[in-house]
Amino acid sequence: MAALRWLTPRRRSATARSVLAGEAAAEAALAAPLPKQAEPAEEGVPAAPPEFPVVGDPHAAAFFDLDNTVMQGAALFHFGRGLYKRKFFHKRDLVRFAWQQAYFRMAGSEDPEHMQEARDSALSIVKGHRVEELMSIGEEIYDEYMAGKIWPGTRALAQAHLDAGQRVWLVTAAPVETATIIARRLGLTGALGTVAEHINGVYTGRLVGEPLHGPSKAEAVKALAVAEGLELSRCAAYSDSSNDIPMLSLVGHPYAINPDARLRKHARREDWRLRDYRTGRKAAKIGIPAAAGVGAVAGGAAAAVALQRRRR
Repeated sequence: MAALRWLTPRRRSATARSVLAGEAAAEAALAAPLPKQAEPAEEGVPAAPPEFPVVGDPHAAAFFDLDNTVMQGAALFHFGRGLYKRKFFHKRDLVRFAWQQAYFRMAGSEDPEHMQEARDSALSIVKGHRVEELMSIGEEIYDEYMAGKIWPGTRALAQAHLDAGQRVWLVTAAPVETATIIARRLGLTGALGTVAEHINGVYTGRLVGEPLHGPSKAEAVKALAVAEGLELSRCAAYSDSSNDIPMLSLVGHPYAINPDARLRKHARREDWRLRDYRTGRKAAKIGIPAAAGVGAVAGGAAAAVALQRRRR
């Protein structure tokens, strides 16, 4: 953290939050080992193996972004649909979230004040609810809205890493509960997701650091690599978004999956591998700030461990 003193106070604060969010995500992921409960892969989809098969390499792993990389659309959007169905919030909240999303799209940037407003409105939805309740609801929502949205091609890539004996992690701004459920259903090793504070199993309405987005994802991957003894030059990362260039740049084998225009351009310039599993219209994209307005609740039982360690 010594290098942070050379940054402006505002940049220093943002960097510190990214580091905190990344480290908390890594601690939460490591505190929540996942059993292998893979669902059957879709028939007729060939398992396209990575172009760098390193069977049984204990120092290699793969990191997959979730939204529009593994899953069509945003997990937080699907999660929000489930919460709305269960009357966690009302139509007036939908109007507010829609306005926030429109602002972010028109502004073309992530204004800190508006991002904070989106997060606060989101966290207020689940404040006071129990972790166990959200986990149970998350399982139902996966079956209702997410199971049919998994990209078969990306899933085949993840399975190829698993078949080679490598660990596979989701890395997402979605709540760690949601990310953990998806990872378990797909038989992956684990998930790094946004971590929020809870006390005695009840959400407080505060995040630990910030949403796991952009630079925070890179910090989470670095922290996990240290804890797991991984060599990032031997690891792979997959994403559709230019926001994940920091994470993709960390590893020796970056892949652009269903890339946005900026990432496609960057990937071609850097000679990164590209894969595109979309057909017809491109999948609708839900921006992270507005998506956070629906579901950046994160935390989970494992996150409490990370938070308690940090407070000691």
